Amino acid sequence: MLKVPDHQVAGHQAGGGKLGPLVDDSGHFYKPLQSDERGSHEVAFYTAFSTDTRIPDHFRKFFPVFHGTKLLEASDGSGLYPHLALEDIVSGRTNPCILDAKIGARTWYPQAAEDYLQKCLKKDRETACLELGFRISGLQVYGNKLTGLWKPDRHVIQSSSVEDSKLALRKFISSNPSTDSDIKPDCSFASTVYGGPDGILAQLLVLKSWFEEQTFYHFYSCSVLMVYDKESILQGKNRGAQIKLVDFAHVIDGRGVIDHNFLGGLCSLIKMITDIVTSPST
Repeated sequence: MLKVPDHQVAGHQAGGGKLGPLVDDSGHFYKPLQSDERGSHEVAFYTAFSTDTRIPDHFRKFFPVFHGTKLLEASDGSGLYPHLALEDIVSGRTNPCILDAKIGARTWYPQAAEDYLQKCLKKDRETACLELGFRISGLQVYGNKLTGLWKPDRHVIQSSSVEDSKLALRKFISSNPSTDSDIKPDCSFASTVYGGPDGILAQLLVLKSWFEEQTFYHFYSCSVLMVYDKESILQGKNRGAQIKLVDFAHVIDGRGVIDHNFLGGLCSLIKMITDIVTSPST
């Protein structure tokens, strides 16, 4: 049975007669194709990438599994509509904590039309993108059974300053997330979620090692999605934190050149998380 995702923190969302993604009970995430060339471009990327023998398996795991395309009843009631069929990254997680970080100081691709370029540049200037090399696009953190999910308005999150971005990354691994500025994030899950041999930081460093070498693709306006299950950690049944790259409508041919835009933003994110792991109380 198809339904609107319960745990989407960024991107176009279904509901209220709007076209957006759907999920099923089999672990699939269905993303409607964007009506312009971005939709066909993303399909082309997934199709090519899924069979690209140049990509080692230990890097491929950072991308959602691609199951082709599928015609489904659109969430806006407009009838059958083509969707990307992808791995549902949060499937099986009851109350997942999720953070979406859009990577790159520049989010428009070289061939972008002038109006789209100006739209992206305006948003980049209004957020931490230009200064930091990434911006937080969305966030939700599960507190406990009493407080439930803390999910700040994504428009507020997206316009965060550098200091606000640091604070969001601290709240993401805290037991006391809040919009109250007087409440200091305790970062009580920093070592479990960010740290350790299989934590988010270790995974980001592996991903960084690939971007230091790969020249096949340049990823514009792509996000790193971070996910973990706090309840599982508290119950000693930690499924492990996970990262995935998402949103590939603006991937272009690397033409034998390192993707410095993405790599620079990724390094900035890694440094900020490293600082939290080494000094969680500051």
